[in-house]
Amino acid sequence: MSMLKSMSIKPIIVTGDNWGTAKSIAKEVGIDSIIAEAKPEKKAEEVKRFQAEGYVVAMVGDGINDSPALVAADVGMAIGAGTVIAIEAADIVLMKSNLEDVITAIDLSRKTFSRIRLNYVWAFAYNLLGIPIAAGALFPSTRFRLPPWVAGAAMAASSVSVVCCSLLLKNYRRPKKLETLDIKGVTVE
Repeated sequence: MSMLKSMSIKPIIVTGDNWGTAKSIAKEVGIDSIIAEAKPEKKAEEVKRFQAEGYVVAMVGDGINDSPALVAADVGMAIGAGTVIAIEAADIVLMKSNLEDVITAIDLSRKTFSRIRLNYVWAFAYNLLGIPIAAGALFPSTRFRLPPWVAGAAMAASSVSVVCCSLLLKNYRRPKKLETLDIKGVTVE
């Protein structure tokens, strides 16, 4: 979980299991903070407590007991091999039962939001310049007029550039650090 920590994410185990099991799993995956023997409502309360402290909370769960916390979290991630109720309660379903997919999902979502911001910046800048020119703002000083068909083509080109920029996400590759990560192969059963 050092990779999560390097992504400025504080991993915490909130489980209904006993303290011995919780400590063993936490040690295996490198998590320091543990809340064990938590009932479903306690899990949801913990999620709400962290949210009240100003944290964005992502909850990963696989069972019926995790469902209230998955719903309460800002982002709920269900393990694909989990119960139907957990899958229905979650925002994201991790198809494999591998903890590495949590890191991949977070990394992909960050890259997606980065791409969305980039698209907004380009579209805003393009429209900030293009609309006044198309409206004739340069005509009084330069006698330059933009024909309507050119303005229409420019707007279409703007949309195409946003779509092409978004399509670059098809080339997403999971972080290379996952190849050497200590939890490689740790699965949820």
